[in-house]
Amino acid sequence: MLPSKDPLHGKTLEAIVTELQAYYGWEELSQQININCFKSNPSIKSSLTFLRKTDWARKKVESLYLYMLRKRK
Repeated sequence: MLPSKDPLHGKTLEAIVTELQAYYGWEELSQQININCFKSNPSIKSSLTFLRKTDWARKKVESLYLYMLRKRK
């Protein structure tokens, strides 16, 4: 079987949020995606709790992650 070309394939939401936080930091991340879990007392755990329940926010996080991957190349 060929490996998936989808960069999100096999990536956990925790890994995505952790990489974004390491790359941007919480302040820049909250400016990129205007959600309270990135602004008010941010943590990986609280962000995951919110993002797992909120489909539109998770899609924005995944989109920013894909953008970050393209920018890094």
